[in-house]
Amino acid sequence: MTCDVKRGEAAMVRRRISKWLAGAGTTAMILCMAGSAWAQQPAQPNMVFQPGGDDAPPAEGPPSEALANALRLYQQERYQEASVQFQRVVEGETQDAPANQQKAQFHLGKSLYHLGFYQSALAVFDEIVERGPSHLYFNATLQWLAQLASQLPEPADIVRRVGRYPTTALQQFNNNESRGLYNQLLYLMGRSKYRDGAYDEAIALFRQVQRQSPYYVQAKFFEGISHVNARRSQPGVDAFNEVLHAIDEGVEGIEDEDRMSDLAWLELARLYYSTRHFESAIDSWNHVDVDSEYWLDSLFEESWAYFLQQDYPRALGNIHTLFSPYFSNGWYPEAMVLKSVILFSNCRYDEAEEVVAQFNERFGDLRPEIERYLQQYQDDPSFFQFLKNVREGHANLPNRLRPVVETAFGDRTLLRNLEYVAQLESEERRHNGMPAAFRNSSVGARIIQDISVAKSFAIENAGTLARGRYTRAVEELGDLQNQATAILIEILNARRGQLSQEMQQQQVSVDVARANRVTADEEHNLWPFNGEFWRDELGFYRQQVVSRCGR
Repeated sequence: MTCDVKRGEAAMVRRRISKWLAGAGTTAMILCMAGSAWAQQPAQPNMVFQPGGDDAPPAEGPPSEALANALRLYQQERYQEASVQFQRVVEGETQDAPANQQKAQFHLGKSLYHLGFYQSALAVFDEIVERGPSHLYFNATLQWLAQLASQLPEPADIVRRVGRYPTTALQQFNNNESRGLYNQLLYLMGRSKYRDGAYDEAIALFRQVQRQSPYYVQAKFFEGISHVNARRSQPGVDAFNEVLHAIDEGVEGIEDEDRMSDLAWLELARLYYSTRHFESAIDSWNHVDVDSEYWLDSLFEESWAYFLQQDYPRALGNIHTLFSPYFSNGWYPEAMVLKSVILFSNCRYDEAEEVVAQFNERFGDLRPEIERYLQQYQDDPSFFQFLKNVREGHANLPNRLRPVVETAFGDRTLLRNLEYVAQLESEERRHNGMPAAFRNSSVGARIIQDISVAKSFAIENAGTLARGRYTRAVEELGDLQNQATAILIEILNARRGQLSQEMQQQQVSVDVARANRVTADEEHNLWPFNGEFWRDELGFYRQQVVSRCGR
């Protein structure tokens, strides 16, 4: 929960352009809104477990010699030898009673965890979770899932496993000794409810996470996102403000305070923007630090608020910054479309047409080149390798394609999948470094199979996600090209005197434009731009635009 905040924003911005054009009667395509930057696909509904009947826990008999020996080895922290024996019991080789096989299975998962084979431990615990309360160690497994959540990245999907428990199962940890674990499980269970779309249940869980917990800020952030998805703006604002207050007060457990702060400010800005509180939105965007990875996004999004306020000098000044040489790898083709809209609204048709021509020159023939990689890497594993090559700088991309490809592949969900595959490969190497007797044992074979299956799924999933992000980038560029064409059509209509009444209402009067003339106060000076960009000037540009409209 990661999240990646860019996922829905490009579509949201393009929708603004389309809405402006469509509202004025043009033939522009209206785009569908992409998902929230932090939203996830709904998981399968949580299973409700009912104890009793055929699923009742079996009676426990005396342990076999192999199991008793394995338990002694476990107590001595000789996990390699213990896991070999536990696997024999689990496979039924020792003729232990079902209850003892379950005990061996649970201890096998713990042994694998201690050996650093986290994926295989997860696979064992997953088998227990699938059995539900009919397994003697179902409740005891919950805390080990929490342990694994600190060792495996999010694509391992431990949240889904935690979500298979009833919320009442968390109460066993609601005591002073297990308070930290309890808070972590509240957060993980909340994430599961959030992913299922049960936002009120998620919020109730997030709110129970205590302020001294390392998961407090994350819980508050997802509480805010849950309110946003439930279309409740003020509680969302309150949650994001609490994130900022907690960071300022030094709450522990935040991996990257600056990034979390920037994300909270961005979400506040978007909430205020969606409710047309533009001044508050602009103030929030301005809190995103210039060194932040999200600063350019904040500048671009802020440009729309300035546009809707008819503060065209600031909107154009932000766009001027976006296309400075300092950000040559930035990908903001939408900004050029917005610039042409601003100029068109001020009846500066020649300049609007020139911007559209620049857009077409820069991006017009890019789409076929981008699509070529979709045709070259047609299955998910090969597309995953393309993703990996791009991230490692081995893809040999043409310079003009690098911004769009790297932006499409900069999604944090994709990066977490790459991290997951890298961790699985690390566990493979760990397995290869174990003694031959362990590698060649039944548990050794199981470990490598668990890793192999998980790695295959992770590569497929990452390839699917990467292909989806890449395809969306292609489609979005095509949509922007359609919108640029629609602007040219309206320019032609204006020159012919055939603008619709709706479009004429969008045009800016001379008096309004004059009211937004660029001036300096006692703390600022005006310096004409001479074609040279200076880093300390970025974000402070203003571009005067004088309306040529007659009304």
